Amino acid sequence: MGLRPFPSETEPMHRDPAVPDFVYDYVNLASPLLGSEAVAASDDFFADKARILQDQPATFLPGVFDEHGKWMDGWETRRRRGGGNDWLLIRLGVPGVVKGVDIDTSHFTGNYPPGAMLEGLFSETPPDPAGRWRPLVRTTPLGPSAHHYAAVSDPEPVNWLKLSIFPDGGVARLRVHGAPVRAWTEAETAGEVELSAARNGGRIIAYNDAHYGDVLRLLAEGRGTNMGDGWETRRRREPGNDWIIVALAAPGIVERIEVDTAHFKGNFPDRCSLQAALVEQAAPQALVAQSMFWPQLLGEKALEADAIHGFAGADLAALGPVSHVRFNIFPDGGVSRLRLFGRLA
Repeated sequence: MGLRPFPSETEPMHRDPAVPDFVYDYVNLASPLLGSEAVAASDDFFADKARILQDQPATFLPGVFDEHGKWMDGWETRRRRGGGNDWLLIRLGVPGVVKGVDIDTSHFTGNYPPGAMLEGLFSETPPDPAGRWRPLVRTTPLGPSAHHYAAVSDPEPVNWLKLSIFPDGGVARLRVHGAPVRAWTEAETAGEVELSAARNGGRIIAYNDAHYGDVLRLLAEGRGTNMGDGWETRRRREPGNDWIIVALAAPGIVERIEVDTAHFKGNFPDRCSLQAALVEQAAPQALVAQSMFWPQLLGEKALEADAIHGFAGADLAALGPVSHVRFNIFPDGGVSRLRLFGRLA
């Protein structure tokens, strides 16, 4: 998602000028966190196709080999000898409008593809790789061990992607940044939904620190598997507290909240609180300053080690529909999952 920590609550969000705004402003639609999956490939002899969608940055393990050769963190095909090119089909967990992509060849130096193309479509059934697709990124040159960014102007949502590489080789990661388009069922609009879930389109907008763990997992499904599966800040040595801002999947009335400190035993926060607001439109930098003055949804509550904390009823203020929340922890520590449940507005 291209997130960066904030040095303080008053400084603007730092953006690397070499990185396009779409990386910071939109969620990665191709993330497994949203249920996206690499379902078919022309070939993945050297490196499994599933690795290309992993959320963590690609790594390089010197001297590590498997039965097919050098182990590489990404999708890699064998050397093509009969003409043609290789391709990969991706099913998005949540349909969305693509705003830009990052084709990352990190650690692929003598085995990267010279070019790549990304296409998409919306289909209720698995599409034919050889069928008609809409171009999202036309054939673009690739280089060794680098991020390759391309903006996308197609306004229509897609739920399938086809990455073509020419003619063969390896890609470490594919990031597809865009806006989720969630089609709510009649039952969902009438009942309770998880407003914060990444799979539903919830996303992290900003945070002041995320030194440890994997901050994106805060909105994931299920309980954390270990202490690295969640949001954890460094030890705070100055006054104040740590915080994170979440954009809900859709505006809604929050009726209950879960704060899960699974596996955080000697480093869980002492207390937490939530503020919330209905925000029509605002840049992330502006939201940080605004969020300090949002009304309280949940007053300060004590937390315990390795436990699910539920808050509802009289614990929550009647704020009406909200679209964004600021989750405060006091003074620092780690939280595995944050879940906000309620009714769509």
